Amino acid sequence: MHKNAGEDAMLDVVVAGGGYVGLGVAVAIKQAAPHMEVQVIEAAPDDVWKKDMRASAIIAAAARMLEVFGIWNELEPEAQPIRKMIVTDSKTSDPVRPVFLTFDGDVAEGQPFAHMIPNVAMVGALRGACERLGVTIRHGLKVSGFDAGPQSNRVTLSDGSSFETRLLVACDGVRSALRSMAGIKTVEWKYDQSGIVTTVEHERPHDGCAEEHFLPSGPFAILPLKGNRSSLVWTERTVDADRLVASDDLVFEEELERRFGHKLGPVRPVGPRRAFPLGLTLARAFVAPRLALAGDAAHGIHPISGQGLNLGFKDVAALAETIVDADRLGLDIGSLNVLERYQSWRRFDTVRMGITTDVLNRLFSNDVAPIRIARDFGLGIVDRIPRLKTYFIGQAAGTADPNGPRLLAGQPL
Repeated sequence: MHKNAGEDAMLDVVVAGGGYVGLGVAVAIKQAAPHMEVQVIEAAPDDVWKKDMRASAIIAAAARMLEVFGIWNELEPEAQPIRKMIVTDSKTSDPVRPVFLTFDGDVAEGQPFAHMIPNVAMVGALRGACERLGVTIRHGLKVSGFDAGPQSNRVTLSDGSSFETRLLVACDGVRSALRSMAGIKTVEWKYDQSGIVTTVEHERPHDGCAEEHFLPSGPFAILPLKGNRSSLVWTERTVDADRLVASDDLVFEEELERRFGHKLGPVRPVGPRRAFPLGLTLARAFVAPRLALAGDAAHGIHPISGQGLNLGFKDVAALAETIVDADRLGLDIGSLNVLERYQSWRRFDTVRMGITTDVLNRLFSNDVAPIRIARDFGLGIVDRIPRLKTYFIGQAAGTADPNGPRLLAGQPL
């Protein structure tokens, strides 16, 4: 393929979106097929990613893929293993929060089911891998249009330039413009909830323990970070979340302490606080002629399970394997026949996870007494059956599927 990126250049794969998923797709394909020309188009300026103070949970299967990429050694010093998880169900005002369910955090000896990694470290490592592999990242540009033909996809950028590519991958977020341009419909609804995300510091160590407190307004998740710090994903009704984010520090800290509790000593926010509206969005199709959706462009789910980013990494592994295998067989990587393998691989798992998070959110985000009694009884049963707990941990870690993509098993393409 032509090496230049100017007018009328032909590329193999163009990825729209330079977040985790877009960069992951680019790295996975280029590493396994160095002869392919891969380019990332990112709308944000070059240094915006360095200002993201959030952190994300990376499951064991995704960590295996990052190890194949050759960046896990770079990330591991920044990664906080999740060694244990506890689940409580109570009212905000309850002085004691009974623990209904506990999980030990290892899927194998010395292998935690998840790690918390700062977003800056993750994006930086993936960008470094792109640079080493020869993937071009073009900043400050959007895909303003495309025209899929029988042999290639004509892509036009916001600066007026255009080029041909065999495949366009949309990783441009839950409100994907490319998905809309392709005429792909979605199933979606809003929860009238927002997730407040911030980082806190506390006096005592967390010992790698994550906590999920089910409160009437929604789950309050405490996720351990390096040092005596934790990342919060705090679900509230949207009107209350907006009020809390806009409140002064004293009010915010008082409300935070009511939910966080005192087991780790005094707690105070140390990062910016932002609220994100929550909903469920599932694309009716993941592919179109010479187009594949991945990450939030294909699915946006409630954060109650902490699986949103990891669903995107599963897309990365499945899409890269589909494309690389097809290329080695001499097939057209942008044809619907090829892309259908990716769609069939990922759609069922995504719909299942979307339904699961929706049901869990509706089941736990209320204070109806009979429902509370039933759900707490169910949690108690799970807590008493080791095999069931092992199954759930395997599912959460992404290690339970023997027919999953090779990258998620730590096997190179």
